[in-house]
Amino acid sequence: MNLVRDQFETTFFSNVNIIKAVLPIMRAAKNGHIIMLTGTTGHLGTPGLGMYCASQWAIEGYCDSLAYEIAPFNIKMSIVQPNMEVNVLTNRITSAPPMEEYAPDVNPAPLCRELFSGLLDKLDTRSVGLASHPSPSADGEVPSPASTANVHSTGDLLSSSTITSLYPMLDPAVRSSLIAETVHALTAIGGHDNPPARHIVGFEGVASVKEKLKTVSEELEDFNEVSGAVDIGKGEDAVDVTQG
Repeated sequence: MNLVRDQFETTFFSNVNIIKAVLPIMRAAKNGHIIMLTGTTGHLGTPGLGMYCASQWAIEGYCDSLAYEIAPFNIKMSIVQPNMEVNVLTNRITSAPPMEEYAPDVNPAPLCRELFSGLLDKLDTRSVGLASHPSPSADGEVPSPASTANVHSTGDLLSSSTITSLYPMLDPAVRSSLIAETVHALTAIGGHDNPPARHIVGFEGVASVKEKLKTVSEELEDFNEVSGAVDIGKGEDAVDVTQG
């Protein structure tokens, strides 16, 4: 539970404290714009990231509610959801082994850390200790495959049997590219007269959220009759609850 508390301290309580610090100044000025960085995990449940998603949903719920409270003071609220890769690949990653019930050999449920492991190996082809394409040694010899067989990649470290924390070893150009798209979105929103309440950065994030909203809309239509059946105050057979 310590990791869970740390997650909420980082994602939820720290942001609430920042807002509490700046809000009195904005209220006094009758002007302001709060931009909260979250992630697409604030919209989408992700296997293996239950507590991370919960902390993101918590801060988004807080901001959505606060937006109504601060609107009379001419203070705007925007939630910006960067691509998941931005949050994952530019911060420390902590991976914990799954419970026995969720071990890959007995349960086919997807493991988020395996997805991250593949992502790290894809974007960072360097291995820990040796490059993926070993360089010649001082005497000109290239290490044989057998000599590098036991070298684990950065992604492999996330599949450790113990709790593991690491910072992705990204190429500076890749890191700059990931951050640049978010900075571009922030500057565009920050100077807008009518900024969006929620902005999703990146094509993949937009597509994922659209698919989620489509599913929710379809489910509402499929169960619309069931939902309407509980409205006792509508329809021909409505009950007049005002009568004794």
